[in-house]
Amino acid sequence: MPSSPPVALTIAGSDNSAGAGAQADLKTFSALGVYGVTTITCIVAEVPGKVSAIQAVDEHIVREQLRLTFEAYPVAALKTGLLHSKKTIAAVCDVLEGIFKQGGAYRSSLVVDPVMVATSGDALLDTDAVAVYTERLFKMATLVTPNLDEVRALLGRPVITVDEMKVAGRELVEKFGAAFLLKGGHLKQNATATDILFTGHEEHEFSAPFVPGVATHGTGCTYSAAITAGLAKGLPLAAAIGEAKPFVTRAIANYFTWQRGESTTAALNHFL
Repeated sequence: MPSSPPVALTIAGSDNSAGAGAQADLKTFSALGVYGVTTITCIVAEVPGKVSAIQAVDEHIVREQLRLTFEAYPVAALKTGLLHSKKTIAAVCDVLEGIFKQGGAYRSSLVVDPVMVATSGDALLDTDAVAVYTERLFKMATLVTPNLDEVRALLGRPVITVDEMKVAGRELVEKFGAAFLLKGGHLKQNATATDILFTGHEEHEFSAPFVPGVATHGTGCTYSAAITAGLAKGLPLAAAIGEAKPFVTRAIANYFTWQRGESTTAALNHFL
């Protein structure tokens, strides 16, 4: 009988195009050698460039998915993605707070991807839900992975340079008490995509060539899932990010495309 891989959990939305959300997370977990399990928080009707509808899963079902998962599997690390509503975030926090109080090891392995805005620009998070994120979920997080649009939502100001990222990252760590990885992929004027990890004790930069002209989605989901996979395998935080950064860069650079009439659909390539 083969040895069983570590288990990673994603708490996220379902994306019918399978480029983002729980589907992208499961692809990433599989590609990186961990066994993925899910808690689905909402159903999203989307394709790259367009979100047409979102329906939340009843929060009682969210709780039950989480309860059964933790009961049956030795979850080594977990991540949150699209949580969508205040009720859903509160339900997730209720369960995770209970798990952590029981002495689970998850406190060192919770990655929060604060999904608020789709790559298309469509809003994905109810406006009244941000406070629950910051007041409850961030307090449990090992790492929070905002893009620069999400940094602006958290701090109330735009961040448009690497120097401003450094100021913002230090401010976020002080404000919320978790480590933050600020992702610089939206600084498209740079030839290099630079992300910066802030822990409150040290800072690390992770850089890769910026891949222009890729019109797809799910890069943030894939990146945070790859970090979670590294943590599930026992890597320290900086090492997990160091493994995840080239993984997501390869997935972007080797993307798939399909032609339908005059339109083109693209997707990340998770298996290389």
